[in-house]
Amino acid sequence: MVYRLKEMLDSIKKMFSVEGDEPVSSTGKPDISREKSAELYEKSKTYFPGGVNSPVRAFKSVYGTPLFIAKGDGCQIWDADGNQFIDFCCSWGPLILGHNHPKVKEKVIEVMQNGMSFGAPTALENELAELLLKNNKYIKKLRFVSSGTEAVMSAIRLARGFTGRDKILKFEGCYHGHSDSLLVKAGSGLVTFGETSSAGVPKSFAAETIVIGLDDKEALQKAFEEFKDQIAAVIIEPVPANNGLLLQSKEYLQYLREICSQNGTLLIFDEVISGFRVGFEGAAGYYDIQPDIITYGKIIGGGLPVGCYGASAEIMGSVSPEGPVYQAGTLSGNPVAMAAGIAQLTELLRSGFYRDLNAKTEEFAESIQRFASAKSYKFKVFSIGSIFWFAFTDQDSISNADQIDPSSMEKFKVMHRELLNRGIYLGPSGYEVGFISSAHTKVDLEKAKRAIFESLDIVFRK
Repeated sequence: MVYRLKEMLDSIKKMFSVEGDEPVSSTGKPDISREKSAELYEKSKTYFPGGVNSPVRAFKSVYGTPLFIAKGDGCQIWDADGNQFIDFCCSWGPLILGHNHPKVKEKVIEVMQNGMSFGAPTALENELAELLLKNNKYIKKLRFVSSGTEAVMSAIRLARGFTGRDKILKFEGCYHGHSDSLLVKAGSGLVTFGETSSAGVPKSFAAETIVIGLDDKEALQKAFEEFKDQIAAVIIEPVPANNGLLLQSKEYLQYLREICSQNGTLLIFDEVISGFRVGFEGAAGYYDIQPDIITYGKIIGGGLPVGCYGASAEIMGSVSPEGPVYQAGTLSGNPVAMAAGIAQLTELLRSGFYRDLNAKTEEFAESIQRFASAKSYKFKVFSIGSIFWFAFTDQDSISNADQIDPSSMEKFKVMHRELLNRGIYLGPSGYEVGFISSAHTKVDLEKAKRAIFESLDIVFRK
């Protein structure tokens, strides 16, 4: 009898919730249908670990099952159930022109007529490289790879090979992909060797990575004193945007540049997110600071699998076959990705592109902040370029991961659900930033703002 009662309760719960989440909230709109997405998710779990091919897609930090996306056009996406959303994820940033941009699509189709992969040089590689290098004074030579993770992994190897040193220094709150040397987190203490943040990463790898907090000059000085002449590179997201938007001051980044120069250490700017989002020259141009190596991600390929790392001709001269630092890739410089990149970057170079996009983002962020402030909500909107982040805090600035209150993610969880029910799609984690594309119109942004206002009212009514 007890078993039957439990079975009945479980059945009722399943009728009104997804994946064991709370029932539909009486304070918000009814949950959108996820029937087909839920079916696809159940099937995908038989194929992939957790049913996904990248962890955050599993929606573990928000309500419901993952949405399986069927189509994207402009700033809109549609899921398998036919629900339509204004998309502020933009494939995690690269779709700065929006989905399915006609010029990108046209160029890709044109190139695909001649083949999709050769594993050999093409003129398209030269064309995209020229677009990049002629309009970015911070790098003189580059190497195409197939992802941001690969770009960062290669940059670390290059720094070690060029300097003849082994240790690298990274910052808690910055994410640089899933290569072994960088899947580390801070231990206890001002300056620590990293502790592995993933099973399968040997402790010996983490022992070569020093981890300190962001925006902490004292820790930086101490690290260079403690490991004098041992640090090959310091790697930082100059606009940290993988653990909230932890904006750093120009003064701190300039200090980082100076201390690296004084110690013969290379400074790596990981611009996989900030690159081409805060301007064509990325954060290096925005802050006017010269790093030694810069990495970029899928934005240089219109969102297709591509990345690159670049530096001075001297440093890049260490890369094989010119130098002793080995790096290779069959799909490096893939013609389809190069074609998409040529089309996208050409659009970004149009006069006024960044002025208009950044102004649009600034107005969007300020409008939401005015609403929240007028209602005395503990809520801040941080933004730079066309990147924004919603934080449930009353702090005027957050520059360090420790300043984020983990309990605030429960409020984001409610907000995310309410926004989905109103046709607004954000990345499924409160630590993730949002992006605006040139495809977002004034009408789209006004609709999104109304949905955000309604959702905030519900969050703070609870």
